[in-house]
Amino acid sequence: MVHLLAALTTIIVGAGSLNVHAAEPAPSASIISRSSQATLREFVELLALPNDAIVPADIQKNADWLEAAFRKRGFETRQLPNSGKPMLFAEFPQKNAASKTVLFYMHFDGQPVIPEQWAQKSPWTAVLKQRNARNEWEAIDIERLYGPNPDRDWRVFARSSSDDKGPIMMFLTAIDALKAAGLEPRLNIKVLLDSEEEKGSTSIGDVAKANGDLLRADAMIVNDGPKHATEKPTLVFGNRGNAGVRLIVFGPKSNLHSGHYGNYAPNPAMRLAALLASMKDDEGRVTIPGYYDRVKFSAAERKVLAAVPDDEAAIRQRVGIAKAEAVGKNYQEALQYPSLNIRGMAAAAIGEKVATIIPSRAVAELDLRTTPEADQHYLFKLVEQHVASKGYFLVNGEPTDDERAKHDKIASITMLRGSSAAYTPLDSPLGTWVRGVLARTFGEAPVTIRMMGGTVPTDKLVDALKMPFVIVPLVNGDNNQHSFDENLRLGHFLDGTKTFAGLMLTPY
Repeated sequence: MVHLLAALTTIIVGAGSLNVHAAEPAPSASIISRSSQATLREFVELLALPNDAIVPADIQKNADWLEAAFRKRGFETRQLPNSGKPMLFAEFPQKNAASKTVLFYMHFDGQPVIPEQWAQKSPWTAVLKQRNARNEWEAIDIERLYGPNPDRDWRVFARSSSDDKGPIMMFLTAIDALKAAGLEPRLNIKVLLDSEEEKGSTSIGDVAKANGDLLRADAMIVNDGPKHATEKPTLVFGNRGNAGVRLIVFGPKSNLHSGHYGNYAPNPAMRLAALLASMKDDEGRVTIPGYYDRVKFSAAERKVLAAVPDDEAAIRQRVGIAKAEAVGKNYQEALQYPSLNIRGMAAAAIGEKVATIIPSRAVAELDLRTTPEADQHYLFKLVEQHVASKGYFLVNGEPTDDERAKHDKIASITMLRGSSAAYTPLDSPLGTWVRGVLARTFGEAPVTIRMMGGTVPTDKLVDALKMPFVIVPLVNGDNNQHSFDENLRLGHFLDGTKTFAGLMLTPY
């Protein structure tokens, strides 16, 4: 171990070297295994609680259960009011004025379910499964999960098993393992559990601002999302934001008979299609002037982007495309730029409800993934200017008869919501610390990702709490989160527990 620590202090990853702080000896694998046996029973119990944030009563039950679980381990807790869907704050009682404080953020709400899509009786009843000789998942006795030698490749299937109740239970297991090993954290530990992350965490900024003193910390670690596809330890330094945009192109005042008015009244669906097509070229690059201009990379950042071990041929095969869009030089670089995506279009009807008409309007909804350099306001303004440059008169709401008489092309464009990207520099003290902990814990430098493409509510928390953050994903990449048959691999549960233990035992 001494030689390993010495070697790790000289490893160069991304923008700087790893400064590995001295840490307490970690709990042994046997202690972690024994601690997990008890905690996994609690995990299955927690998974049995429905947690869609549209049902406040269910969220309250989850908050109460989790509060009891944290108190059982000696944490001081408080439910933070949030319109009937409380968030949970917990703080480890040991406090050391000389130690820094780290806030761990996770969420306990989950995606909606369609029960009939699941290959089990209920999405809320955890099922333990293993692969059979035909490489199919088959159920096995759940009691085997709690035995002394569980298979690391077994999986627990249930809603929120990986997103995000699994990481919460890994955290609690790490606390149990530290106590079993007679060890104490070398950090001051706070925890914030979100109750509506899957609904966009619309109120977390207000909750954080109202409880700023309670949540004050030196840094924040977000434990959400899957590991890199290699399943190696993963460290993420930021995430894109997201802005929803609705674009309406207006046609005649009402739907018209296509026989009587075809070749005479312009079709707004045709015009909308042409307008959207003008926003990107055949290679997938946004053609709106200035859209990518603000994004610049340092030499160190380019090195980190190129070092991520993505198998791009496998990615293309998995998603079913022959060729990637030409925005970035590789998959990781593509995710660093703002994107423009059509997430839905509508005009009249198709299928059994189709009618031979010229529709009165055509609507598209876009999502614009934002970056720290190009926020939602900047990107929306560029899209709005592009629409106007194509000859469209822009209105708020329905155009008047006078406006219809004066203008050939009429449209409206509205920003529905917006979230900002958030990013911590690669050479930040927080990043160096977490990178070193992961390297020491697992014997290899983690996969370092500058900024992931998806969106988590870090912007609201960073804005409210003014602290640096990183994302440490813990669950298997093929966990089916947000879909049916969501699952968590047992080996990832045990490794996640090791990750938390390593962080808790290493001074920041």
